[in-house]
Amino acid sequence: MLDQLIAGLDPDDTRPALIGRATRGDIAGLTHGYVVALREKGLASGETIGLAVRPGARSLAVMLAAYRMGLRIAVLDPTAGPEVLRARLALAEPRLILADAAAQAVAGPLAPLARRAHLALPPLASLAPVVTVGRRLPGTAPALRPLPGPLPAAFDGDGDAVIIFTSGTTSRPRAVVHTRGSLRAGLTAVHDLVRPVPEAPVVGGTFFVLLPSLAGGAPVALPAGRGLARQIRALKPQATYLTPPRLRAALAEGVRFTGRVYSGSAPVSAALLASVRAAGAREAWGVYALTEVFPAAAVESAEKAAFTGEGDLVGAPLPGVIASTGADGQLRLSGPAAADRYLGEPPFASVPTGDLGRVENGRVVLGGRLKDMILRRAENIYPGLYEPSLHVPGVELALLVGVPAGDGDERVVAVIQPAAGADEARLREALREPLARMGTARPDAVVFDRIPLAGRSRKPDREATARLAAGA
Repeated sequence: MLDQLIAGLDPDDTRPALIGRATRGDIAGLTHGYVVALREKGLASGETIGLAVRPGARSLAVMLAAYRMGLRIAVLDPTAGPEVLRARLALAEPRLILADAAAQAVAGPLAPLARRAHLALPPLASLAPVVTVGRRLPGTAPALRPLPGPLPAAFDGDGDAVIIFTSGTTSRPRAVVHTRGSLRAGLTAVHDLVRPVPEAPVVGGTFFVLLPSLAGGAPVALPAGRGLARQIRALKPQATYLTPPRLRAALAEGVRFTGRVYSGSAPVSAALLASVRAAGAREAWGVYALTEVFPAAAVESAEKAAFTGEGDLVGAPLPGVIASTGADGQLRLSGPAAADRYLGEPPFASVPTGDLGRVENGRVVLGGRLKDMILRRAENIYPGLYEPSLHVPGVELALLVGVPAGDGDERVVAVIQPAAGADEARLREALREPLARMGTARPDAVVFDRIPLAGRSRKPDREATARLAAGA
């Protein structure tokens, strides 16, 4: 798919690629120019570049250029903090860092820009040579300008394509390595799930949505920071991909969806999908995906709502994905879209997800993160088995957390985040039955409050929620 997309880019193509930002011809010209510019820097297939450029036409073109050349891209998160970034760069060892001005805004006249962008970076030039992608501001590195000239032959082979950093300590960062083959398989799986129709807009901000959509001939709009409801009303997209927090914010804004809506990167409840359908979506899908396997499984709202078993139904594995459960109850995944390894570690036989799970009637059912297990009175309680049942109408988020009891034991607390305008007394009454069905896992207390979020995907922060519950 990527090879076909790159080969099909035409500098005279005036059709939109990134709506309001760039045409397909613009992307073609930038990709060509960056291939020549990177070659002039002496880069060759198999070498690593670091990329700290915000989503847009230039970051897309750089990624396409690097893929065409057979380079390996280490995706850098400017919000991770200086010590984490140093450790990640030491592990990836890029020959060159490509960064926009905001990612370099660390001192002097650019410090206010850094603060506005919530960045806290060390001077990148102290870690590897740096060039600026996009507009260069005073104090930033020399610009990497797209250059004219003949294109070298495209790289034809496999090998590492991208390094994506996930959780891990400063002393031992964890980096997922996808090969060109696994990247292509993952993008194909997204394309087949979303089924983009040429010319009809898609709304989504990740490369795993952007690239398959463009390959299918559909223009993409990056989700509006504000005014998302207005954006969707104007574009009437065939498909929209938003994280659960963005979905909840859009619903609160009064959005009216069109077409199919997909959500992932954090748990997606049946109640949230039902709200999306009620807001006009023809279909609402929850996508189970990991950095190591994106995507792994998907479920439509009607199927998820009909599930009455214990745990969180995330759907049938997508074509090519093989799901199994180990002796420890942990779900493991394998298949063409699975990552090759963690950087510096042996290849995977299968990917350990860290999730308690089972395969039931050909569908994956999750029971929560293994590390989130609560131990109360010598009983292991896995929150993910019970949290889906707490998402009754009027509940926006629900977590079960363990709070130290002072004697080596833990208390179980249900923290409930009501939807806007929900009546707490009515919610307590609605929760009575699902709480009773939890049996010996029933919480010792129920707390109504907003659940803290963390990370770029804004997942519920269990540690912060446990601290909140301890103080309630």
